[in-house]
Amino acid sequence: MSFNRTKNMPGAAWRAIIQRDSLDSFASAFAQSPVLVASVANGEIRGATHIRAFFTTSAAIYETIAFTAEASAEQRTFLQWKGSALGGRTVEGFTVIARNPAGLIERIELYHRPLALVRAFASEFQQRLGDTLGTDLFAPN
Repeated sequence: MSFNRTKNMPGAAWRAIIQRDSLDSFASAFAQSPVLVASVANGEIRGATHIRAFFTTSAAIYETIAFTAEASAEQRTFLQWKGSALGGRTVEGFTVIARNPAGLIERIELYHRPLALVRAFASEFQQRLGDTLGTDLFAPN
C-alpha cells in the first residue's frame, strides 16, 4: 500500500500510528481496551494486538490510499479517504477515531464503500485471517 507521505496532509498523525514498527509502539497510542468496528466485519475487533493485525492485513490488501479530508471535534478525528484495492477497484470511506480524555485511542470506526467492495474486503479478510481475530468475524452471514 502506498501513502501520500506529506507530513501536514490529512491523516498524517493516523498514518504515523499505523506505520509504527513495533506492537509496543503501536499499542502506546491506545487506551487499555480499544475497539475497532468496521463495515467489513461482523463484530468488534478488540485490543491493540488485534487492531494492529487488522491494519497490517489491510495494508496488504490496499494498493493505494490517500486521506482527502480531516476534521476534529472534541475528542474525535474524522478522516475521509479514497484508494484502490483488489485489482485496482476504487474504494472510499471514512475513519472516525475517538480518544479518551488522556488522548489515547479508545474506539475506531471504519466505513468502506461501495457495498460490492465491502463484501470483497470481508471475503479477503476471511481468507487471510480466518478466525484469528474472532470466530466468523469476516465470514458472510
